[in-house]
Amino acid sequence: MHRILARHGLNRLAWLDRPTGEPIRRYERERPGELVHVDIKKLGNIPDGGGWRTVGRSAGARNRQATTNLRKSSKPVIGYSFVHSAVDDHSRLAYSEILPDERQHTAIAFWTRAHAFFTALGITVERVLTDNGSCYKSKLFTRALTAAGIAHQHIRPYRPQTNGKVERFNRTLLEEWAYLRPYTSTTERTAALADFLHTYNHHRAHTALGGQPPITRVNNPAGQYT
Repeated sequence: MHRILARHGLNRLAWLDRPTGEPIRRYERERPGELVHVDIKKLGNIPDGGGWRTVGRSAGARNRQATTNLRKSSKPVIGYSFVHSAVDDHSRLAYSEILPDERQHTAIAFWTRAHAFFTALGITVERVLTDNGSCYKSKLFTRALTAAGIAHQHIRPYRPQTNGKVERFNRTLLEEWAYLRPYTSTTERTAALADFLHTYNHHRAHTALGGQPPITRVNNPAGQYT
């Protein structure tokens, strides 16, 4: 039975789409900018002094309360941050920002800056792929893309693997930045994002790129990677 399943590429659950049981068909666009995946990852904020995972439940609760009381008159720290990310399908080059919400105007402003980032590297964005979140379903977001000559495409409902490049990036983001080490505040975690992105884009080996970092494929899109 195992030999038959292996012959048809059905012997590993990781290779199958769980809802349908069909083999996952992986794809990659031929050139940078042909398709950019965009998504948002929600993260809990960290109270000043560290959360319970860092300093224990009692101290973490005190830090949380102290931070909330300290900042009641200004912007509260307790709540969530939203990591907006854009990943190029061909090169896996990534751009991310930590923003206070996931509303349509915030998403549009993020994309404007992400688009400038890709353009500065000589990448002409042709199409953007998003999930069906409310900010991406808004007409304003689609109009912002259309005004720049960019097509907007949504994934099929309940098929996050369609947006797999940015979903995989989100997992790397958590493992190698957000949960890499204990942070003593949201500010400290936010400050570490820039170093992670530089390492990811310029130095981190990517198995899909033959062990090369994403910037290599941006500079040599037609190159062979072994």
